[in-house]
Amino acid sequence: MLPDKDGPNGGGGVQNGPGTEDPSVSLFREYLRLKTVHPEPDYDAAVRFLERIAEELALPMKKVEEHWKHDPFAAVKDEHGNIYGRGSQDMKCVTIQYIEAIRRLKAAGKRFSRTIHLTFVPDEEVGGHKGMETFVKHPEFQKLNIGFALDEGLANPTNAYTVFYGERNPWWITVRCPGSPGHGSRFVENTAAEKLVSVFRMLNTNECFTLGDVTTVNMTMVKGGVAYNVIPAEMDVSFDLRIPPTVNLQEFEEKIKAWCKEAGEDVTYDFAQKHMDQNFTSTEESDPWWHAFSSTCKAMNVTLQKEIFPAATDSRFIREEGLPAIGFSPMNLTPILLHDHNEYLNEQVFLRGIQVYERLVPALASVPPLSGEE
Repeated sequence: MLPDKDGPNGGGGVQNGPGTEDPSVSLFREYLRLKTVHPEPDYDAAVRFLERIAEELALPMKKVEEHWKHDPFAAVKDEHGNIYGRGSQDMKCVTIQYIEAIRRLKAAGKRFSRTIHLTFVPDEEVGGHKGMETFVKHPEFQKLNIGFALDEGLANPTNAYTVFYGERNPWWITVRCPGSPGHGSRFVENTAAEKLVSVFRMLNTNECFTLGDVTTVNMTMVKGGVAYNVIPAEMDVSFDLRIPPTVNLQEFEEKIKAWCKEAGEDVTYDFAQKHMDQNFTSTEESDPWWHAFSSTCKAMNVTLQKEIFPAATDSRFIREEGLPAIGFSPMNLTPILLHDHNEYLNEQVFLRGIQVYERLVPALASVPPLSGEE
């Protein structure tokens, strides 16, 4: 029988002597206490345990790790001043740069004709539905009386800073392809897989997707089948489409309908996400907001590179409200590593970014009242 509980010193069973336990058993039990089970295994604790043992035994130990040079949440700074961590580029960097710029402006006793608001909202990475999308409809947002917004951008490996004045619409589509089931050893016509391949081929070869070289289509999920020798009765294929605001979205969806019909009369599709925003923020020098932004950058000898944002940010919800918004992260001379392994930002680039905001924020907060503003 197993003991109901531990004996003296927490150990049941065989003892070396009064009140003692074999050191090997103690070590074994210590290792067992490390929670290495899924879905949240504490592998770091296990590695520390083994490192300690290796040191005790004077044994060489080599850790072979993939991808990250350092713990992605340790914020390690190397000898070059590169700070590694998840969020170093996207977007904890800009959060602190905003805060530090405001801290410096307040310490200098600066005051402006416009109010500066810092907003911190959740869920941007998963669509922003519980964050900015909801917030822009909330009375508290309306009370802010926003005139202009700054949001996130991307790093730029050159000396320039990238500025985003619009973004592509994310369409997440699942196409359902029913077909004739049967045994895998037979010739079966009109299968779900045939239709799936047809849809995939049309989505990836149609000339519409070369427009401006900025529309992208990626197949991200395929579902269907239960066994090697059973032809499935239905297969689903999911796509992540990013469509530039220059494309007629209504016509684009009509094309998708036509492609599905061509693949099979019973092929259908539905959206997991479908954004229809086609608003731009003006980058004309005659626009007061852009003029304040660009002229301040010019005074700092900052080169700007204007682009449509390739993915999706919270800016789209602000633009949908008819408000101008610029996506901007002052990270030049930096490879684009958001969501990537070894995401990092050099401390000098980070500190320079604070100085940039320290100049930009006052310029934008000093734009005179515009027509139609309260």
